[in-house]
Amino acid sequence: MFMYQYTDIKVEVKGRIGIIKFNRPKSLNSFGGNLLIDTLHAVKELDEHPETVFTVLTGEGRFFSAGADVRASRPLDGDPSKFTKTQLKVLQLERFTTMMELMKALIDHKKVFVLAMNGPGVGGGAAWFQGIADIILAADNAYLQVPFSSLALVPEAGSATNLARHMGVHRANDFLMFGRKLTAQELESWGLINRLFPVEGFHQSVIEFLEKQLTTNDGTSMMETKRLQNLPLRSERILAVYNATDALAERLASGAPAARFQAKKMELEAKSKSRL
Repeated sequence: MFMYQYTDIKVEVKGRIGIIKFNRPKSLNSFGGNLLIDTLHAVKELDEHPETVFTVLTGEGRFFSAGADVRASRPLDGDPSKFTKTQLKVLQLERFTTMMELMKALIDHKKVFVLAMNGPGVGGGAAWFQGIADIILAADNAYLQVPFSSLALVPEAGSATNLARHMGVHRANDFLMFGRKLTAQELESWGLINRLFPVEGFHQSVIEFLEKQLTTNDGTSMMETKRLQNLPLRSERILAVYNATDALAERLASGAPAARFQAKKMELEAKSKSRL
């Protein structure tokens, strides 16, 4: 059987803990290259691992993830003016198949899904995983921020529904509509983050914390608690991902985000040149 080779993530098993680490630190672990398909493979691989209880998703470097790779974003093939709006929407939807499969794999994941935010999350890095993780651990310098409205987009990957369940509708709207920056301390006080650890030695602190839980608690019982808790939420989460993807494709097909993306791309390129 063909063995999949990971290029943009690191996968490791330490005892009963499976670890998926985004490994594009120079791009702030943005969702470019093979990062998403790599992560999907790893989630499915660890789901079938016979020994692990926890699956940890984290990042290498100073960011957890900056979300979409704006610099590497490419326009649709062909002149958009030569397509109908329906055609444009279908072409946009084709871009999201990996994301939708990844979200489904995480929603259905049997192991306890631990999001370990080693640093800030922006865009998809602030919205995709936080609403469906079973446990969230974070470095004390972490924050979440999304630019969806400023880029004429909508909350991605079911986050409008899934985050509202955790932080309430009004707080979720402040975050998702207005782009409010939320610190790790705020998120802990709201109950979204379970534990904060110092930046220095963060990954080791996460492993030690989870190993302590395995010493005290039965692994199967923890996984069963997760299963029972998530059973009534599954359909809602899957539907939220579908609805968000449909709405995102509509926005992209309208052409409204294109100019804002181009301006953002030029801004990032100008900042890079100024550092040279």
